[in-house]
Amino acid sequence: MAFREDFAWGVATAAYQIEGAAREGGRGDSVWDMLCRKPGAVFGGHNGDVADDHYHRYAEDIALMKALGVNAYRFSISWPRVIPEGVGPVNEAGLAFYDRLVDGLLEAGITPFATLFHWDLPTAIYHRGSWLNRDSADWFAEYTAVVADRLSDRVQHWMPQNEPQVFVQMGYGNGSHAPGDKLALGEVLRISHHVNLAHGKSVRALRDRCRLKPIIGCAPAVRCAHPATESAADIAAARAVVFGVDPGTVWSNTLFLDPLLLGKYPDYVEEIYGKAWPKFPDSDLAIIHTDLDFLGLNIYQGGQYRAGADGKPERVEYPVGGANTMFKWEVSPEVMYWTPKFLMERYGKPVYITENGCSSMDWVALDGGVHDGPRIDFLHRYLQQYKRLADEGGDLRGYFQWSLLDNFEWAEGYRERFGLIHVDYQTQKRTPKDSYYWYQNTIKQHGENL
Repeated sequence: MAFREDFAWGVATAAYQIEGAAREGGRGDSVWDMLCRKPGAVFGGHNGDVADDHYHRYAEDIALMKALGVNAYRFSISWPRVIPEGVGPVNEAGLAFYDRLVDGLLEAGITPFATLFHWDLPTAIYHRGSWLNRDSADWFAEYTAVVADRLSDRVQHWMPQNEPQVFVQMGYGNGSHAPGDKLALGEVLRISHHVNLAHGKSVRALRDRCRLKPIIGCAPAVRCAHPATESAADIAAARAVVFGVDPGTVWSNTLFLDPLLLGKYPDYVEEIYGKAWPKFPDSDLAIIHTDLDFLGLNIYQGGQYRAGADGKPERVEYPVGGANTMFKWEVSPEVMYWTPKFLMERYGKPVYITENGCSSMDWVALDGGVHDGPRIDFLHRYLQQYKRLADEGGDLRGYFQWSLLDNFEWAEGYRERFGLIHVDYQTQKRTPKDSYYWYQNTIKQHGENL
């Protein structure tokens, strides 16, 4: 058997993308609510006010998960639903919603995996300087403690943050995600450090406050690559890309993972970033470097690389007319073998794939079904590569498909559909797609059908 007996077969979602009920139950405003009010910022002027109405329909969605056969569910907790102003008074109604959700999952035999921050920063925190304010790390730790005090008698698996590279670079560098800022590189790097500091303080709060012994990991958006051939030179080229950085940005695995897992920033920071690199007390690294139990990886796409004539990595051009998802992401299943392999070699941690999936061209057909054959092929190809790593003895603990439901896809609004379940946003009707039934069968066979 390739996958271990206790392998987590799961699905993943995020609060702002599915919950809706944006102004119900005492929830505060988030930077995504703020960005959605900005003309032209989100496709079609869409917003998360209703989304999938999961706040009211969570029981139906849990039933669909149970029928799917998953034994794990990765969801995020909304900071502004729990603490509307980001700091200060706690919203009992918000915590009560997550009580109901967690209890429902456990009753269905589904293990909850909680993410504390999936991009919906309270707007009140933004008004106090957002992640630029060093105090944000303490505010995040205080929020963590509130959630741990309430849920840790039932929730054991935790991830403090989702994809810090994305919410930092796209939210504060490119301005295409919330809060929509375009700051200079020095400020973006300062934010990155404060986000890492917040992660460390959150981990400490979980270790201190959780009643069940916590199992804690991270969930970065992974910079992925795979070698053009299995020659030593091409493998080294792909590895160098995985551990490299795009200059002038924070698109990097090591900028976030090295301090968390190795207790230091990578050697390239001063050479690459120069005077933009922020100054901070050495004691920060001791806080950031709080040992993690697993490495969560969000993997969707990545380039193919070979060793160039100068020995440096050289990207192999994607074939003209090659397979692309509806998001125009290259279909590159090999990254599900090579990238986790490289990261496990560097950090020595067991791995979960915390997100993997694709946007496809899905609608309800005349026969009432949703026939998303390309998604089935995509998932099959990526899971085959993941299974290859398991066959070789890789310490792989689980897989979370993104996503359970079609949902609000950030700046793309509702035009991109990633779900195993089709959502009619006018009626909220849920229709399982063909891929739902394929994944159901894959779980039943524990991946042996791959």
